[in-house]
Amino acid sequence: MNCRALFASIGIYFFAASAAFVFGVYDEVDVQTVVDSPASYIIKGESTKSVGEVVRLAGGEVTHELGIINAVAAQLSDQQRAALALHSTIRIYADATLKTAGGPKPDAEHVRLIGADQLHAQGIHGDGVTVAVLDTGMWYSHNHIKRDLFENNKIIVEFDAGNGKEGHAKDGHGHGTHLTSIIASSQISDNGNVHGIAPNVNLVNIRAFGKEGEGSYADVIRGLDWLVANKNKYDIRVVNLSFSAKPQSHYWDDPINQAVMAVWQAGIVVVASAGNGGPDPMTVGVPGNVPYVITVGATTDSYTPNDPSDDRLASFSAAGPTHEGFVKPEVVAPGGHMLGIMDDGNHNIAKQHPEWVQENDRLYVMSGTSQSAAVVTGAVALLLQAKPWLTPDQVKCQLMSSARPAVDANGQLAYSVFQQGAGMINALAAVQSDNYDCANRGMDINLDMSGQLHYGGRANVDENGDYYIMDLDGYLWTDGYLWTNGYLWTNGYLWTDGYLWSDAHMWTDGSVNADGYLWTNGYLWTNGYLWSNGYLWTNGYLWTNSLTETAGVNAWVDQE
Repeated sequence: MNCRALFASIGIYFFAASAAFVFGVYDEVDVQTVVDSPASYIIKGESTKSVGEVVRLAGGEVTHELGIINAVAAQLSDQQRAALALHSTIRIYADATLKTAGGPKPDAEHVRLIGADQLHAQGIHGDGVTVAVLDTGMWYSHNHIKRDLFENNKIIVEFDAGNGKEGHAKDGHGHGTHLTSIIASSQISDNGNVHGIAPNVNLVNIRAFGKEGEGSYADVIRGLDWLVANKNKYDIRVVNLSFSAKPQSHYWDDPINQAVMAVWQAGIVVVASAGNGGPDPMTVGVPGNVPYVITVGATTDSYTPNDPSDDRLASFSAAGPTHEGFVKPEVVAPGGHMLGIMDDGNHNIAKQHPEWVQENDRLYVMSGTSQSAAVVTGAVALLLQAKPWLTPDQVKCQLMSSARPAVDANGQLAYSVFQQGAGMINALAAVQSDNYDCANRGMDINLDMSGQLHYGGRANVDENGDYYIMDLDGYLWTDGYLWTNGYLWTNGYLWTDGYLWSDAHMWTDGSVNADGYLWTNGYLWTNGYLWSNGYLWTNGYLWTNSLTETAGVNAWVDQE
């Protein structure tokens, strides 16, 4: 048989593939580095001669004949390697990074816990949706981040907000890589399940934070500015913001929040982490305190993913209300001991906490509302693939209306709405939802951004210091939450008067709402805040043209 006949007979095609098989091949090895230039691989087939002919016909350069294992070593480009990987009798191993025995590849349980696996079964993997991650960067050469289930390159552009230039934005910290893998990893577990919520999305990497997880307001804002300017060019639909800073003003006067509102106004869904400062009330940070965006708290399955009876809110999850009286977070999602990708040799988090490095495939366990936000970002991508016409407000409504609040044995809320919002997200139920107008009612973002009107939520505080929602019975912050107890996350809870607690009142007099939003213990923004002349704060925060105030990716918390 001649080479061309052999090439045709073994079925190596450049244009079609079985996703399951492609990643079955890579389950043999840990492919840690995939670059555009040729790299060294070991290709094993039925015989050294036949596999060598196929490699040469594909354009590869054979460097070694390894007759003892019926293989050759060769230099292959990404395209050549992908083509060879389609044949069922060929195995490909990364020459420089081969690990003995391969080792187990566990499931990423968060995919199943939010119902994303059921959408995967329907062919919904985030195809055609572009997701931006503004964080510490991405490990862009890792195969499961770089490529989707069909081996297509999914990182379409990178921007370094530090220098204001497009180009590789490498992650020296690890936080951004971990989040990106939760959103979009194409790795397959031993059970055949995908690790990422939306493995086929297009990715936009915006690096605004450094090796220590710190970033200036100026860098974050420049990243958000670039995001809006390039929205249409890359068809960006959703951005993940898993960082926080302590609020120093009303939401509408914080510079980052102003930029975040511009992102929402431009038609990009913003998913923000609540922060890891919980469980006390009024601990949600910037930009999670922006009323328009989807702010996410964290849950944990208590290390028993198959037993929902002990699922609970994570004790570190920040809680509302905001200083303006809005219920935050809107929803919660898995955020305890989350499995994601990390480079233990190059990422600072893994160096500082090596005990959580997993044995194989550069996997790492980390907890936080950052990870919860990544889960929701992936769910939004699935929702937008299924319903690409949705606006950001409609996406928020569908997530909230389909969420499952935690209830106790008597069917009452196990946590207040200031802790769990509408409850645990359910990606499948969100896709099936027919609710479209339950979020951000009573607010006009255009008037808000122009300074003509600002808004306050329905939350208030009583004489005992307990927070409650005005005009509604039963939604009260109380003491005595036992964080070790588990609760049922149910679909059957009936919210009184729908989602009226998400409605807004107009904010008057610039500081105090006419209906009495007077927060106790100093939570009233008073004189000395010059809202229009240089952003001068009484605590000594002077916003100058340099905007050097720092924000940071959410801090390390103990695993839950």
